[in-house]
Amino acid sequence: MIDIDPESLPEGDEKVRAMRSMFDAIAPRYDLVNRVMTFRMDVGWRRKTVRRLRLGPGSLVLDLACGTGDLCRELKAYDLVAIGADLSFGMLAAGTTGAPLVQSDILRLPMPDASVDGATCGFALRNLVELEPFFAELARVVRPGGRIALLEVAEPPNPVLRWVHGVYFGKIVPLIGGLLSDPTAYRYLPKSVAYLPDPTELLTMVQSAGFTDATRTLFSGGVSQLLLASRDDPAW
Repeated sequence: MIDIDPESLPEGDEKVRAMRSMFDAIAPRYDLVNRVMTFRMDVGWRRKTVRRLRLGPGSLVLDLACGTGDLCRELKAYDLVAIGADLSFGMLAAGTTGAPLVQSDILRLPMPDASVDGATCGFALRNLVELEPFFAELARVVRPGGRIALLEVAEPPNPVLRWVHGVYFGKIVPLIGGLLSDPTAYRYLPKSVAYLPDPTELLTMVQSAGFTDATRTLFSGGVSQLLLASRDDPAW
């Protein structure tokens, strides 16, 4: 059983320890639970994420909080070169991608400045201790003119869909997760949305870190969101 209280959201170093422990524990069935609870829509969301990066073949892309490598596999399918980084060794050990993987705190990446053409991140923003240092680290490692694509959960803008999604995400997802994996982790999952700032603030954070053309797109009626932006290029 995971040592995390889903009713009390951790902060700071406690959150780092809790996230590492949680993802280590759920790694063996993480992909299965994702497919079941999203009705495989997560596969299409990742495909759209990579497609909308709009990077040419052979571009080097850093996938942050890569988990078992779903986005790394999708990047490879588009002839992009992927490197994955994740805090959880359990996730990396359960990986099924041929991409090189590194265990790392993604707020302190072992990468040189301006060393990658792009970066992706799937469903991890709400699990970070702080978002502004994360965006600053993205700005450091992505070359000028490079691209980022950040996939995350969201709440539908339509009131009826938002209510249905709230019931499903808050009641049904924990049941599915409890049956297939660890119940504590999937009771925490719906609560973790509270970590996310509102969309306007999120886009402002991205732009303030040194990215232009920041946009937010909703998928599947608004149950997930994609943030896209380009690294500022002084030559422009």
